[in-house]
Amino acid sequence: MDRMINTVRHYSWGSATAIPELAGVEPDGTPQAELWMGAHPAAPSLVRRQGEPQPLDRAIEDRPETELGEPVLRRFGPRLPFLLKLLAAEAPLSLQVHPDLAGAAAGFKRENGQGIPLDAPHRNYRDGNHKPEMIVALGSFEGLCGFRTARDCAGLLSALHLDRMDQYCATLRSVPEESALRQVFSAFLAEGPALVDDVTRAVAREARTVGPYQAAFAGYDSIARAHPSDSGLLPALMLNHFRLAPGEGLFLGAGIPHAYIRGLGVEVMAGSDNVLRCGLTSKHVDSEELLRVIAFSAAPVRTLRPTSTDSGEEVFATPVDDFRLSVVRPGPHREAVTLDFAAPQILLCTAGTVSVIGPKGEIALSAGSSVYAPAGEPVTVAGNGTVYRATVDVSFP
Repeated sequence: MDRMINTVRHYSWGSATAIPELAGVEPDGTPQAELWMGAHPAAPSLVRRQGEPQPLDRAIEDRPETELGEPVLRRFGPRLPFLLKLLAAEAPLSLQVHPDLAGAAAGFKRENGQGIPLDAPHRNYRDGNHKPEMIVALGSFEGLCGFRTARDCAGLLSALHLDRMDQYCATLRSVPEESALRQVFSAFLAEGPALVDDVTRAVAREARTVGPYQAAFAGYDSIARAHPSDSGLLPALMLNHFRLAPGEGLFLGAGIPHAYIRGLGVEVMAGSDNVLRCGLTSKHVDSEELLRVIAFSAAPVRTLRPTSTDSGEEVFATPVDDFRLSVVRPGPHREAVTLDFAAPQILLCTAGTVSVIGPKGEIALSAGSSVYAPAGEPVTVAGNGTVYRATVDVSFP
């Protein structure tokens, strides 16, 4: 078991205060968007090996079976299959979608065959893996996720009171839903700046008007202010607007368009860099590939709440085995929780003070700090606080 030294990622959309306030340190004035915990080669955490700090990806490379355990090594190869983050958004992120596993493998092979460099700005697939992810709110967390029904899309577009939207409303009301969503989304990707500017003014007006879409329009107004004249505002109108309460989670599978607007949360994802952007960004947008990847099926936002287990964990159920996220809450009137698993695990304290006790010692954690334990090393969490635990679901066949 090792205390982790983690890297803060400074993206323009990040909050300058949220992560420092959680950790109880002074802000440095820069946007601290994400705190990465894991073995991603772009910013691996440091752990101590043979008395010296070593990047976690290198430690795994040196002793894959010891670090990962045989089940994880067999299933995923010599790599940590997940990345854990603290994510702090002060401004909206890009509107994006992730491929499924088969699509990622095919796209990666295709672009390799075309000789596109891995770091090329126009590259879509930087590896052959999928990228399911989950966010759990630490405060109020706002975003967009998945398509509204065609009827609801038409209702929201009508509420903008723009004549240019009439044709799209007609399509949404008269064409079978999946086809209607695809047609309107495709048309929005191709629209010019005139409609974007009209919509920008309309959402600002409707955000101040009481009505069924007022909260959503306030979110779209935030997006328009952060990304002026960006055509991604138009397809964003078709997505469900959501707010998570503290402790609620949201799972994002392949093909689901989404964008985070603001908030602080714990995020866990499969180890991949495959992101296809739909807009709200200055980065590459490949409309043709997007239309192959996006699932044009309407569905409500399904928030997740954890389920208590006999071990003292509260587990967020997800349909993937790349990661398993749970929370433990030791306290003065609750027993310490022992976590013994045949997979590596990362424990992140988000509130209070806890002790993590392993076979070779004890590490005290306060909010914002974390430990890594290799496969098969049991740890016990005691004290008074909240700890998020990321590991791998080893119940796979």
